[in-house]
Amino acid sequence: MRRRLTTLATLTLFGSAAGSPADAAKGISPAREFVPRQVILKFEGQRRARTVALPAGVGVPRAAAALQRSPGVDYAAPNYIATASAARRPFLTSAGIPNDPGPIDGSPAPPGGWVSLQWNLLPWTGTATAAVPVSPGGIDAVGAWQNLAAARRPGARGTIVAVLDTGVAYRALGQRFRRSPDFAPGQFVAGRDFVAGDRLPLDENGHGTHIAGTIAEKTDNRLGLVGLAYGARLMPIRVLDKHGSGQADDIARGIRFAVAHGADVINMSFNFGCGKPVPAIDEALREAYRAGIVTVASIGNLGAETCVSPPATGPRALGVGGTTEGGCLGGYSLSGKGIDVLAPGGGVPAPGCPSVWARPIYQVTLKGGDPRRFGEPGTYVGTSMAAAHVSGLAAMVLASGILDPLGSPTSTVNRVARRIRNTARDLGLPPRRQGAGLIDAAAATEPTT
Repeated sequence: MRRRLTTLATLTLFGSAAGSPADAAKGISPAREFVPRQVILKFEGQRRARTVALPAGVGVPRAAAALQRSPGVDYAAPNYIATASAARRPFLTSAGIPNDPGPIDGSPAPPGGWVSLQWNLLPWTGTATAAVPVSPGGIDAVGAWQNLAAARRPGARGTIVAVLDTGVAYRALGQRFRRSPDFAPGQFVAGRDFVAGDRLPLDENGHGTHIAGTIAEKTDNRLGLVGLAYGARLMPIRVLDKHGSGQADDIARGIRFAVAHGADVINMSFNFGCGKPVPAIDEALREAYRAGIVTVASIGNLGAETCVSPPATGPRALGVGGTTEGGCLGGYSLSGKGIDVLAPGGGVPAPGCPSVWARPIYQVTLKGGDPRRFGEPGTYVGTSMAAAHVSGLAAMVLASGILDPLGSPTSTVNRVARRIRNTARDLGLPPRRQGAGLIDAAAATEPTT
């Protein structure tokens, strides 16, 4: 108790007792690294941290460092800002493949026309046909769909994937918001908006809807494109604002919401700054791991980040880098510790790749950030898109029935991660660049593998 009082005296010296986090400025710092006048503080013995407000004129790093040195403090850190990791550029049956035609803008397209755009989901080897071409950058979603149909869990039916992002166009609301035409109401479970503080995590950016589409866009509905784990249900959780930025405390709350409400997988297609400690996020990720939830995160993009960054480096999170249509490492994909696997992110390949194919990842999402207009923009490239593929695959592995159903929650997470890594395709790169390699959805869900 005496040590707690000493620390509270330190807080009073900084003036934080004078206000609550709601009183502090809500804008991002000039360096766009952390929220001004806020520190995330946890005392020893407390279950969770709290966000503490600082008075005007007090430097956040100085306050956090002073509090960290105080007796009785478990940790103190700035309320760091994460940003979405997209590098934007200036039902299946045994008789066939999905009938989704591709474009939703009214352009004539035959059933199955999605294959002309979604190179990322095609087989990477085998005999090409008119219905199912071969793509060197594909992950063979077609084979995985067949595996899950045989297991009677088509498209990862029965699983829930939480999408922590800018929100999702999952429902209509008044004149301002429409549901994406390639989603169905029954695909969603209740979510939460931790930016606006309500129960309507609607997208005002497009990033979150694109991510959700890659994971589970409606498939075999004669409309638009297809999603990888199309039978999974989605839990939209808004932790990033309309500009794609979000606070560490909101993101930690979002992770815990997913844990408390039955998610099986959590996708996090955003990153904090290089080397920034985010202990509140690490704690939330540990809670998810203990609950048996697979957590997946983008590693960040060269140009926006300078190193593999949290939450990809957090406890038990699967860190995902990006590859191109030609099956090469994306020029934006970082190197370093924390890379578990690669997945399609599209874009220009890294130097030395023999292929120049550079198409993006296509999904139905907002056009120009307008929540009432939808299309398939060719601007989504990066490790954000790559992480979504791994989240979809994690749901498919969980649904496939290939894992021991009697294992503990933590062993289930470990086995899913091991399965995804062990079946990945080696691209001949060092582990610090590719992790285990490029994911192979068919191999990961194959009962005999």
